[in-house]
Amino acid sequence: MSQEPQGPVARMEHHQVPIYLGAMALGALLGLAAPSAGPGLEHAINPVLGALLFVTFLQVPAGDLLRSLRDGRFLSAALVVNFVVVPLVVAAMFTFLPADQAVRIGVLLVLLCPCVDYVIVFSSLAGGDSRRLLAATPLLLVTQMLLLPGLLYLFMGPDLGDIVQAGPFLQAFLFLVVIPLVPAWALQAWAARAVAGQKVSEAATTTMVPLMAATLITVVASQVPQLGGSLGDVAAVIPFYAGFLVVMAFAGRLVARLFRLGTPAARAIVFTGATRNSLVVLPLALALPDELAVVAVVVVTQTLVEVIGMVACVRLVPRLVPEPVTVQ
Repeated sequence: MSQEPQGPVARMEHHQVPIYLGAMALGALLGLAAPSAGPGLEHAINPVLGALLFVTFLQVPAGDLLRSLRDGRFLSAALVVNFVVVPLVVAAMFTFLPADQAVRIGVLLVLLCPCVDYVIVFSSLAGGDSRRLLAATPLLLVTQMLLLPGLLYLFMGPDLGDIVQAGPFLQAFLFLVVIPLVPAWALQAWAARAVAGQKVSEAATTTMVPLMAATLITVVASQVPQLGGSLGDVAAVIPFYAGFLVVMAFAGRLVARLFRLGTPAARAIVFTGATRNSLVVLPLALALPDELAVVAVVVVTQTLVEVIGMVACVRLVPRLVPEPVTVQ
C-alpha cells in the first residue's frame, strides 16, 4: 500500500492532476465573476508562462540537451509524430471544421504545435520516459516556431499573410524560448560551481506545480469573458479536439513501433503526439486583430478538453503501450 508523500512539495507533485483541474475550474469561476479583469489577466499570461518555461528548462541540463540531439531514434520519432503525422491528421479533419476563418485559424494554431510543458507531467505519471522528452523540449519548441508560419500558409492560403504577421512569432520565440532558456542555463552553471547556486536551483524547481496552476488560472480566467456569442463556435470544435486525442494516441504507438522504441520511450512519444501547445501559442492568438478574438477562445478550449483527456490517458496509455511480458 503506497504511503502519502511527505512534505508540501511532494504532496503537490503527487496530486498534480486534481490541482490542475481545480486551477481550471477556479479560472472559469474568476472569469465569470470578474469579466472586467480579463484584459489585465491577458497581460499576465506571457510573464507567468515565461516563468513556467524557465523552470521547465532549468530541469534540462545543457549537456542533456546536446546528448538528446544524438538520441537519433527517439528524437526522430518525436519529430515525425509531431511534424509529419500531426499535419496529416489535421489535414484529414480540416475540411470538416466550421467554415469560420477565425475558428479554423485557432484550431490550426493549437493542433499543429506540440506541448512543451505539462506533457512532461502526464507522460511521467503514465510511466513515459519524461527525461528524454524533457531534453527534447527546446528543440520541439524551436521547430514548431519555425514550421508554424509555413503550415498555416499551406492550410489557409496566401490571404493569411494579411492576418498573421511575423512579429508576434518572433516575440513569442524571444519571450518563450530565449529569455527563459538563457537564465535557466546560467543558473545551472552557477549551481554546478557553488552551493548557493544549487540551493537556488533546487528552490526554483519546487515551483513547477504552482506555476502550472497559476498559468492555467490566468489563461482560463482571461478568456472565459471572451466567450460571449462564440459559445456555438467553441462547442463545435470540442469533438475535433477529442477525436484528435484518440487518433494521435494510436498514431503515436504506431510511430514508436516503427522506430523500435522501448516501453517508456514509446509512451513518451504517444504523449508528445497527443498533447498540444495551447499555452505557448495563446500569445500568438492574442496578437491577432480584434475581429479574430475568437481564435484565443478556440485555443483555450483545447486546453480544457486536453487536460480532462490527459486524466484518462494517464490510465489508458499504459494499457495501450504495455510492458513486455517476460517469460520465466
